[in-house]
Amino acid sequence: MKSKILAAFAALALAALALSAQAQNIAVVNGKPVPTARVDTLLQQAARAGQPVTPELQQQARDQVVLREIFTQAAEKQGLGATPEYKAQMELARQSILIRALFDQYAKNHPVSDAAAQAEYDKFKAQASGTEYRASHILVDSEAEAKALIAQIDAGASFEKLAKEKSKDAGSGAKGGDLDFAKPEAYVPEFAQALVKLKKGEMTQTPVKTQFGWHIIKLVDTREAQFPAFDDVKAQLKQRLEQAQLQQYQEELRAKAKTDYKFGGQ
Repeated sequence: MKSKILAAFAALALAALALSAQAQNIAVVNGKPVPTARVDTLLQQAARAGQPVTPELQQQARDQVVLREIFTQAAEKQGLGATPEYKAQMELARQSILIRALFDQYAKNHPVSDAAAQAEYDKFKAQASGTEYRASHILVDSEAEAKALIAQIDAGASFEKLAKEKSKDAGSGAKGGDLDFAKPEAYVPEFAQALVKLKKGEMTQTPVKTQFGWHIIKLVDTREAQFPAFDDVKAQLKQRLEQAQLQQYQEELRAKAKTDYKFGGQ
């Protein structure tokens, strides 16, 4: 009786081990187990790339893992794993994986704080402060043509209508010459210098020559420079700072390394 009980327990233990093995492996291909962990790795990579892990994606990952094992076994059977080309590529792949792990660990151990992001935000905001100008313009090839258009507008012709009909700048011309709000630095110097001298509603009475041709410029409106709220750009600022930190870390590693190699630019 006791032996029967022991045999029953042994059978149950074997069944439990079999179920555990099935949980750890997604399949067996030609006698070789395929670990479920490979599926998990593919799904983690997809999630990091921003791809939603749907049931359909999970099935595709399982299919891919089993197919890879089938194809890998076929390649190994043909001896492709022993070729110099394979070994060289495997070394490059090994290095890439280790380097990515190194940089991921550095980023994890050196998170960018909200305070650092706020300081970066304040710096950019200070640089972006000032006045923005909403300008319209008509761009033509010659000074004579620009003067003729100025005369027509002074006599009552529509600036917007003439911009649509005559301006070489097709983008703004289609909008009646409108260039939207921008800081003077966004324009070439000659254009900016003429623009900031205008009062709201005024138009240049002398054509302005730039590298693009001859401009008639009208100041439509002004406003204080607009800047997004900190919370709207915090994620981008942190990413920018993380990249800067990582670049500095890479430079430090390069500077500390003892090598006789001369990098380009040295």
